[in-house]
Amino acid sequence: MATTTACIDTNVVVALADAQDKWHTRAVALRDALLAAQTELVYYDCVINEAIGVIGRRAEEQRRSDQFSRLLDGLLAIVPEQNITWIATSAQRLFPSIAELCRQHQGRVNFHDALMALACRELGISVIVSFDGDFDHVGWLERISEPLQIQGHPAS
Repeated sequence: MATTTACIDTNVVVALADAQDKWHTRAVALRDALLAAQTELVYYDCVINEAIGVIGRRAEEQRRSDQFSRLLDGLLAIVPEQNITWIATSAQRLFPSIAELCRQHQGRVNFHDALMALACRELGISVIVSFDGDFDHVGWLERISEPLQIQGHPAS
C-alpha cells in the first residue's frame, strides 16, 4: 500500500464494534495491520451514521436489543467524535457528480458510496478499507480487504 491514509467503510466499522459480526476477526486484523503500518484511518460522518443504523437494526433482528447501548459505546470508543471527518455537507455540492458516478456504474456504486469515493478523491485518499467489492469499480480507489494487502504487514 503506497499511502499513509485510508478511509474506513461502514462494514469494517460495524465489524470492529460487533464481536458477533462475521467479519469481526478480519476487521480487527485489518485495523491492527493498518495501524502497525502507521496508516492514518479516516472515518466519515456518513459511515458512522450508517453504522449506528446497522448495529441498531441488527441488534433488533437478532433479538439482542439489550446490547445496543454496549455496541454503540463500542462504536464510539473506536471512532470518537473528534476523529470523524465531516463530509455529508458536501453532498449538495457534489450531487451532480454523485449521480453521475452512480449512473456510470449502473447502480453498483450507490449514493453513499459515491459520496465517500468523491470525498476520498477530493481529500487525496486513494485507499478504502472495505469488504464491499463495489468499490473495485471506482478507478481512483484501491480497496483493501485483507491484512496481507497492507505493506509492512508481517506476512506480506
